[in-house]
Amino acid sequence: MKQIIGTIVRFVVAALVLMLVGYLLPGISVAGFTGALIAAVVIAAIGYAIEAVLGDRISPRSRGLVGFFTSAVVIYLAQFIIPRFLSVSLLGALLAAFVIGLIDAFVPTELR
Repeated sequence: MKQIIGTIVRFVVAALVLMLVGYLLPGISVAGFTGALIAAVVIAAIGYAIEAVLGDRISPRSRGLVGFFTSAVVIYLAQFIIPRFLSVSLLGALLAAFVIGLIDAFVPTELR
């Protein structure tokens, strides 16, 4: 039960961060809280798929340039899966990955 609540909290926090990023940065647009929540789920699913194929060293949660660029690619690819809810330019994906990485460094969305 605790794990399920933790997962829900992570997705809600991720959706709020996506909404904030969409509001503050050029090149990224999120369609409301529902769209941000769906985008958070899709981004997490793509991230897990990349980890499964390439290993956890290339994870979007990894520190460093590889994790940063992987995160940007994941955000960019998500728009093609859910075009009604998320629209991202290449610059928007890079800026979003940077801001999300900063926020994650100070307010982790995952229990460690």
